[in-house]
Amino acid sequence: MFTVVLLTSPETKGLEPALVESLRNAWGGGDAIWLSPDEAAEFAVAKMPGNLWEVWESCQSMQVDLVIVPTEARKKRMLLADMDSTMIQQECIDELADEAGVGARVKDITARAMNGELNFEGALRERVGLLKGLDAGVIDKVLAERITLMPGGKALVATMKAHGATSVLVSGGFTAFTAQVAQALGFDENRANTLIIEDGSLTGQVAEPILGKQAKVDALEQVTARLGLADVDVIAVGDGANDLGMLKRAGLGVALHAKPAVAAECDVRINNGDLTSLLYVQGYTKDDFILT
Repeated sequence: MFTVVLLTSPETKGLEPALVESLRNAWGGGDAIWLSPDEAAEFAVAKMPGNLWEVWESCQSMQVDLVIVPTEARKKRMLLADMDSTMIQQECIDELADEAGVGARVKDITARAMNGELNFEGALRERVGLLKGLDAGVIDKVLAERITLMPGGKALVATMKAHGATSVLVSGGFTAFTAQVAQALGFDENRANTLIIEDGSLTGQVAEPILGKQAKVDALEQVTARLGLADVDVIAVGDGANDLGMLKRAGLGVALHAKPAVAAECDVRINNGDLTSLLYVQGYTKDDFILT
């Protein structure tokens, strides 16, 4: 059995009952269940529809996300999340680069790396090299003035934790940011790269080995082994090419507002909803949400 989930932005709440009923009838689905009025609904189907992506495109034109997941083991016991442009709305290194006066150059490299056009490790070294000499105090300034949390993140982490799940923030960014973001959102642990600082300034170097695509897969393997979980128990979320390894390995990999090359390789794509979409996909209702 599979479960079809239709959802849209919690701000616009533009999910029309007529769309849900039309699709349910076309695919021979079970009764519709509304997870949140005008925002998210689901119904069961016996098999994966052959015209899924054609219908998905039509739903996107209506600003509705369409997701189909196996009904079995739907609620996950571990959340593995990227940070930049996923749990927060920015790319931390781009914000640091703006402060260093090299913003345009670094943003171009970041965009190409996240779309899979450049080797992540090499691109990170190049970008960090451009930050050489930047006062380390700028990190706190960026955290305070430039970094904002992605909508729905607190509810996602809190709700899953209330149902016994472990949450891990794993980033190709920097520990100076993940430590703060993880604490603000309630993550159980965080992993990221370390910027090298000497005499109060960035040296333009990052500690080796660099945490990239494989390191995110390693995190999944290590934490599940420690907790006695299987890959199917994990929901992973990210937006960049360095997230693809963990997105494909996890029982449920979600491409959230992802780069085109990344979304194309993922079966679950959220382009309109926020992070609470990951709760709806697992079958939680709005009344289940833990709002902090």
